[in-house]
Amino acid sequence: MTAPLSASRLWQLLHKELRQMLRDPRSLRVLIAAPIIQLIVFGYAVNTDVRHARTFLLDADQTVESRQLTNAMTASGYFDVVARGDRPADLTYALDQGSVLLGVHIPRGFAADIARGRPTSVQLLVDGSSANTANVALGYATQIIGRYGLSRATQIAARAGVPASAGGVDFRVRVWYNPNLESRNYNVPAVIGNIVMLMTLLLTSLAVVRERELGTLEQLMVSPLRPAELILGKTLPSVLVGMFDVVLITVVALLWFRIPFEGSFLVLGVASLLFVLTGIGVGLFISTISNTQQEAFMSMFMFFMPALMLGGMMFPVENMPPWVQTLTLFDPLRHYLIVVRGVFLRGASWGIVWPQLLVLAAMAASVLGYATRKFHKTAV
Repeated sequence: MTAPLSASRLWQLLHKELRQMLRDPRSLRVLIAAPIIQLIVFGYAVNTDVRHARTFLLDADQTVESRQLTNAMTASGYFDVVARGDRPADLTYALDQGSVLLGVHIPRGFAADIARGRPTSVQLLVDGSSANTANVALGYATQIIGRYGLSRATQIAARAGVPASAGGVDFRVRVWYNPNLESRNYNVPAVIGNIVMLMTLLLTSLAVVRERELGTLEQLMVSPLRPAELILGKTLPSVLVGMFDVVLITVVALLWFRIPFEGSFLVLGVASLLFVLTGIGVGLFISTISNTQQEAFMSMFMFFMPALMLGGMMFPVENMPPWVQTLTLFDPLRHYLIVVRGVFLRGASWGIVWPQLLVLAAMAASVLGYATRKFHKTAV
């Protein structure tokens, strides 16, 4: 007959693990300072918005209308005219040198064509070496030029006494959940997921291997502690610290970056707990196949980097090849990011994110169960 778990022995082991974590200044820096620093640095660094893009202006028309168009572009805050020229070769040279992102060529006769109601054009040349930045910059410039052209056409029609056409399409854009299209609102919640995964992997994999190197793990194994008590004593402190980091960096995201939060903290908490358990299970498994901290560190990053790439933080999963999208289904980070972004920006409820919660629960149960059996056999 199997003896029941001893709450007293388990509490003593938990007390020992927490004291070991908290009395080490290096551990405190890793557990508290590191997540905050990473979130702040990554929150500013992971930004796909285009602001104050360096722009070369070739204004061959030199009219009031061409200057109005230039002012419309610079007033938006998206573009800064840093260089001007009189020849197309000057614009080409600036792009070749990489000194500007965008080149704007306003042709001669631009104002005259607008005044006569004739079709006119503005040439945009963009440095496409960074495809995402180029697409965003082109989108901003195209919208600004289109709005300017529509505004001027309406003014000219009003002066001529021509009534506005009743036909056509009244095209209006309304953005939900992130009205200003700020990439930070989309990226910072994803950074939270990456930091939590990194911290849980570090807490479990390196801590267990460190005790094996010091010989204290063998001492614990020959103590009155039962294997289940030993495993709980090793994982529960990591769960507590992991959830503490979730709360800490969520508070920083809300107060420092002012990320909107539309959902339920309970949904976020449950998803985070399941995600933390999955990360701890992976870290526990890594500790069973590693003999040194260096080996555990390398094994951890062999898991972390693919999970980061396939999780959907940097690259949308929908843009990946179909077979890679299938592979991402086994990445817990992908499911967690869906929940985090949904809760933060869309106010997603249980009825929306339950598939992701179910997958995370299944992953946590399976990886923890396997890692526990593997850890027990390895330790014995």
